Amino acid sequence: MVHLHLRTRLALSTAAGILLLFGFLRARDAFTHHPTSTLRVSLSTAQLLADGHDTATLKADAGAIHVSILEGAHRASIEQVSGNEARIRAGILPGPVKLRIEAPGYLPATAELSTTIQTTDRNEDGTPDFLRLDDDHDRQAFRRWFTFLAEAQYFQKPELRPKEINDCAALIRYAYRETLRKHDGAWSAGAELPLISALDSIAKYEYPYTPLGTALFRVRSGPFRSSDLADGTFAQFADVQTLHRLNTHFVTRDLSRAEPGDLLFFRQLSDHMPFHSMIFIGRSQIEHGASEYVLYHTGPTGSEPGEIRRLTVEQLLRYPEPQWRPISINASFLGIYRWNILKKDSL
Repeated sequence: MVHLHLRTRLALSTAAGILLLFGFLRARDAFTHHPTSTLRVSLSTAQLLADGHDTATLKADAGAIHVSILEGAHRASIEQVSGNEARIRAGILPGPVKLRIEAPGYLPATAELSTTIQTTDRNEDGTPDFLRLDDDHDRQAFRRWFTFLAEAQYFQKPELRPKEINDCAALIRYAYRETLRKHDGAWSAGAELPLISALDSIAKYEYPYTPLGTALFRVRSGPFRSSDLADGTFAQFADVQTLHRLNTHFVTRDLSRAEPGDLLFFRQLSDHMPFHSMIFIGRSQIEHGASEYVLYHTGPTGSEPGEIRRLTVEQLLRYPEPQWRPISINASFLGIYRWNILKKDSL
């Protein structure tokens, strides 16, 4: 009888505990808000120009929203979120963009907009405006990455350099293309550089996510037209003469006015390499010192693959062969040129 009595008491206690727990859960649920309505949102515009600058304002009927891009991550970016508002900035790729908006206590909402391609060429130089770097941050980022990447290959062991770097134009194309990438961890892991620099990437866009895809260099003359996007006017490959004529613009013949990332072009009376180019590095980002440098690949000679050379400005100005000196009286020196994407409106 004692054992039966204990079992009964235990059973009753357990049942009472379950009832108390059930009551607590019901009470808790009664005071807990479950989202039953979808967040309401609106956009100031559903159409943006894919110029890297145009923006739309998104507003929601609740505060503390979180906005993410479900589709079209390379067509737009979430630039700023404050309270119940967010600013959406267009990239340079055209197409639809789908957004997801979340807020505590509401079911998630979606919103859609689209970006349309920019087809203008304000300088009529063949370079589309969507490729131009319009602010000082991006122009400076370009110069630093372009010169760093070129100089890093000078310090790289020849057998570890990208196989594509076999002459002066190839070195320039490599540094230009890699400068326009997003320099994140994945890029660093695959770059195989002797060292990595902690520099800001260009913000306006990243290669190859542009309307031109992988075709970066203009190879046919004329101002930019929308038909150029698909008719072979742009290509991945461009020789020195094409870089000189169609992708850069003249700045000066005075080397003291060059900026890092500018190119020096020469035209010699040589069948082997009539056109040649050097990169003005300025001060090294890899070695400390006050010297300014130029960098170039000699190109192959016979069975020899050539090499990357780095000279100080003083060494180049006193170069034993006068046709390679960047001075105004040298008829072989075409001058100092700057990338069209760096051209300012005042030029």
